[in-house]
Amino acid sequence: MLLRHAKAEAGNGAGDALRPLALAGRTQCGSVGASLAAAGLVPDHVLVSSAVRTRQTWDLVRGALGTAVAPHVDVSDRLYEADVADVLDLVRGVDPGVATLLVVGHEPTMSGTAAGLSRSGEGGEAARATVRAGLPTAAYAVLEVEDWASLERGGATLVDVVRPA
Repeated sequence: MLLRHAKAEAGNGAGDALRPLALAGRTQCGSVGASLAAAGLVPDHVLVSSAVRTRQTWDLVRGALGTAVAPHVDVSDRLYEADVADVLDLVRGVDPGVATLLVVGHEPTMSGTAAGLSRSGEGGEAARATVRAGLPTAAYAVLEVEDWASLERGGATLVDVVRPA
């Protein structure tokens, strides 16, 4: 899954990487966690951008998933300013035993990665249109991947794009 961070506060002069979540974003995180749990999409491994808002997004989503959830989490400076190629490199490095991966990052990279990985003509028109337009805050794209290590552009099936309430 590729998750765009939840709604963040407007810039406050402290720098983009230090922007925290807004109150609305904190609320969104509970919906994301509930949505992931209801769909059986609890991650084994999480890649999180080092920005404050992405780390807060993951912490609050994890809390909504329940206390028994303890995936391996990698916080990455590289994911903060990542492009699609960077995300693919990070995903290729994930242990092959990981069944469900969650990447918490930023736009336009999350939607660009979903679009780039998607096989042409799969995933339904609404999902494809959403990733082409850009993921709204706290939305996530669900993709099916055969093998992390050999993942290439066009190498995944876009299953859905979810916008939790």
